[in-house]
Amino acid sequence: MKRWVAASCFLAVAAAAAAQGLRLPEAEVLLPPTLQRLAAIQAAAQRDGWAPQTAGLRAAANRAYEREKLGAAEAWFLVYRWSELFGQPESVFLPKWVKAVEAAKVANPNMPSHYPAGPKPLGAALAPELQGWLIGNTPFSQEFFALLSPVDYLPNVFGILNALYLPDSARFKTYANLALAIAVVYDVAPPPIWPHGQVTAEALPRKLPVPLSAFTWWIKQEQLGKTYHRLSRLGADELRFVVDAAAPLAELEWSQGVADYPLSALAQAYTMIRYRNDRVANARPVWPGRTYKLPEILSAGGICADQAYFATQVGKARGVPTLLIYGAGNDGRHAWFGYLDGNQKWQLDAGRYAEQRFVTGFARDPQTWREFSDHELKFLSERFRELPAYRQSRVHAEFAADYLAAGQFPAAAAAARRAVTLERRNQPGWELLLAAAKAEGRDAKTIENLLREAALAFQRYPDLEAFYVNRTAESLRGRGQTSEADAEVRRIAMQNKSTRIDLSVQQSRDLVLRAMATQPLAEQIRTYNSVVDMYGHDAGIGFVDEVVTVFVEHLLQLQRTAEATSAIERARRTLKVEANSQLESEFTRLRNEVKVPRGRAGG
Repeated sequence: MKRWVAASCFLAVAAAAAAQGLRLPEAEVLLPPTLQRLAAIQAAAQRDGWAPQTAGLRAAANRAYEREKLGAAEAWFLVYRWSELFGQPESVFLPKWVKAVEAAKVANPNMPSHYPAGPKPLGAALAPELQGWLIGNTPFSQEFFALLSPVDYLPNVFGILNALYLPDSARFKTYANLALAIAVVYDVAPPPIWPHGQVTAEALPRKLPVPLSAFTWWIKQEQLGKTYHRLSRLGADELRFVVDAAAPLAELEWSQGVADYPLSALAQAYTMIRYRNDRVANARPVWPGRTYKLPEILSAGGICADQAYFATQVGKARGVPTLLIYGAGNDGRHAWFGYLDGNQKWQLDAGRYAEQRFVTGFARDPQTWREFSDHELKFLSERFRELPAYRQSRVHAEFAADYLAAGQFPAAAAAARRAVTLERRNQPGWELLLAAAKAEGRDAKTIENLLREAALAFQRYPDLEAFYVNRTAESLRGRGQTSEADAEVRRIAMQNKSTRIDLSVQQSRDLVLRAMATQPLAEQIRTYNSVVDMYGHDAGIGFVDEVVTVFVEHLLQLQRTAEATSAIERARRTLKVEANSQLESEFTRLRNEVKVPRGRAGG
């Protein structure tokens, strides 16, 4: 009883201090917050709100960081981040969220046209006991803030977490990462082109399950021994690719009986679907059936998109993270799938035809619904984010972001530099370092040197290397160094010509677009011809989509049909076009478009 009274007195005193503005002794902030301190902070928050706690928690985190007590600094910082979110009114959150969605270009027609924006704080969606668990659970907090995206709709994220916690808090704590994955995937409606665009909304409604039903179902599958991964041991960043099932849960359960492959043979689920050559020959890529149910796909057969869809749903039914991947190869477009194997490595070639030279593909992140390259999955498969060096690097990056937002630019630059020194693959750290340098007023040459340094750090990741090289070129052009900028772009295009055709195509497209925007027509044609001759050999249908079609349609808008015809023929001579291929069909389509330009057809 005396111990209880003493603790109660301590909490009361601490809560009173918090109400006046949380100020903690120096000795206390150099260690992670104690359970008693967390309880006192929450008690004050329940009485006065979370917003008054934020400044004191941030000060505690900064004091620990400045004294290089990184473990304590991170622990205080995580509590500070929770308090900041819990106390933020919806009316403050919503404009920032809308701006982030627009900037990322991930708005879709299935999302509501109106979102509430009242004075209610975001933390009101969470039960007090869940708030207490969140601020006191460092591993989950690390997972949450590492995964959190600016386009996550937090009112729904918090609402889903709360709905999964209340029925069974013990189950929630065991499967917290699964709950988090569901929360960040189900917070907004998926787009109408997900998981692929070759099926109508009537056949596939694109509706995610009810969060609690999904949570309960996958846990039950693990308990029945039907999952190939222990869901409680996977991170939320991997579980995102389990819970994003487009097929209803009943169909997933059905698939367990008809596609009973072990994890090592999961790729065979792709070829279970009989390939329909007649649909390809008749140019019918859109699913012709009334519904897109898994049994119907298995019965009717399909093309590559249907094969990849079926295989991904089979994997998700077994608790296996899977991705539907699509891309352009030598003579056509194709879809295949990837999955996380038993060694925790991503296998990205299931159903990918080697002879087609599908150099890279694209998938959709179910958390943000943005498109991303399958090479970004290297970060997941390498698992370097679990290493101590990266975790320390991430802490420095978090402080860099906070300093930057507070206008403390030198401190932000120093923290960001420590982040990328510890782990060169910390891309947010590089972005923060660049942002801090710009905020400090560093000159263009200094920024270019940082961009080159970042490009060097990502040499093993061609898409990221190209990203920073292109930004270097853009800066050079801004200083009038046009020749040097073009040389940078051409170098990266040639470097990727044999191994990453998609990146070479992107660089080629940028060269042509820049000529279209800045040069007279004769120079535009010379640039196009040069690009076709230099990068067009063996480039495939992606080159036709991104370079040839773009330039031909530009010429047609200028009513230069003779030049458009010449552009088509030059590309056709350069690219290897096989008979009866998609590539041949694309050239036929372009020729017909030149003969009867869009908008001028007779009726």
